[in-house]
Amino acid sequence: MSSNAAAPLIAVVDYGAGNLRSVAKALETVGFRPSVTDKPADLRGADGIVFPGQGIAGPAMQRLRAAGMDAALQDIIARETPFFGVCLGLQLLFERSEEGDAPQCLGLIPGEVLRFDRSLTVPHMGWNDVAFTRDHPAAANIPPNYQFYFVHSYYVRPAAGNMALGVTDYGGPFASVVARDKLIATQFHPEKSGRPGLALYRDFFNWAI
Repeated sequence: MSSNAAAPLIAVVDYGAGNLRSVAKALETVGFRPSVTDKPADLRGADGIVFPGQGIAGPAMQRLRAAGMDAALQDIIARETPFFGVCLGLQLLFERSEEGDAPQCLGLIPGEVLRFDRSLTVPHMGWNDVAFTRDHPAAANIPPNYQFYFVHSYYVRPAAGNMALGVTDYGGPFASVVARDKLIATQFHPEKSGRPGLALYRDFFNWAI
């Protein structure tokens, strides 16, 4: 952990899966104090939240509900606490997912999570382009034509097209970054995407906090 007690405290959501250690290390590298937690009170007391990726939608939602983390996430996002979702942490923001038993998700963004077409190789894994659709403080230091690292078999389809901050092509275009107010979420893994990925964490929280 960072020795800088004055650095903003970023809670990393522990729901029994996800790249918790690598996300925490990435946040520490860019000057924040990460705290991995499964306690709702810790989320409400943090300066910002990261909801990391990996896992399956149904079991992840069960863990969140059992711990009361679903209500805490809904509350902190409604209060515009800075929030960064990654991979599954993006998908669970939506209303429902096709994954597994088609679970109901957090319902914070209108839209759904769909499986890639059966003709495509899944998971979509490796480096791919992200075309940013508009200016945003989090993306201010992303080099042109930079690629980010993906590992996923499902993608999000927001009901409102203007939610997409970044678009990627895999068998067709899909929203790989969504943003509104003090919320941003990526389908790719910033912590696995080199310096520009770390810059997304740094610049988003520095702006939003």
